[in-house]
Parts: sequence; structure tokens; C-alpha cells
Amino acid sequence: QVQLVESGGGSVQAGGSLRLSCAASGRTFSSGRLGWFRQAPGKEREFVAVINWSSGVRYYLDSVKGRFTIARDNAKNTVYLQMSSLKPEDTAVYYCTATSRFGDYASELSYDYWGQGTQVTVSS
Repeated sequence: QVQLVESGGGSVQAGGSLRLSCAASGRTFSSGRLGWFRQAPGKEREFVAVINWSSGVRYYLDSVKGRFTIARDNAKNTVYLQMSSLKPEDTAVYYCTATSRFGDYASELSYDYWGQGTQVTVSS
């Protein structure tokens, strides 16, 4: 059973930065994807960023390109989301997710494992 544990959420003012971490346990990811989705109050969960574990190819939501960076540490089985120039509209619960499949990277249905979520709040 795969477990994903997020950390690093918190409150920050607009323009600030946060780094989220997600440690995966239960298996070693040699292929597949690890990524991040988010869900704001009253909204559906949306794709934010994903990284292909073996190749390192990255995909981002358009509105976070140039501000967020996803990275992985293979040795630690951990994925990170560095968030800079944060905006109030980035406020959401951020979820780490993982899969061994290569479906539509922006669809929740393509992912098999989910973390419990970590709150990110950006104030203006």
C-alpha cells in the first residue's frame, strides 16, 4: 500500500513563497508520475503540476507556469512543489498524488494514490 504524506503548507502574504513536500512510502517509484492537485473552497479539485518519475518531464497548470516548480528526489522518494510569487487565488488544499500509469496527466482519474492534503493560504 502506497502512502503519501504532505508537509510544508501554511499561510503567507501575496508575493511570498512556500515549498510543499510529499514523501512516498510503501513502494519505490521507478516509473510513473507524482504530482500535485489543489482544491479551493467551493471549487472542484484541479491539476497543478506533475513530474514523470524516470524522465523528469514536467507539466504545469497554465496559471502557475513561471511561478511553481515541481522537482523530485529519487533517493528520498520525495516530490516537491516550490511555489513563488503566490497569489490569493492560489489559496487551496494541496494534494499529492501518484500513479504508475501514464494517462491524462490533468485528470484525477489517472492517479491511484492520494495524500491527505495540506492547506495553503495566501492573503492579500
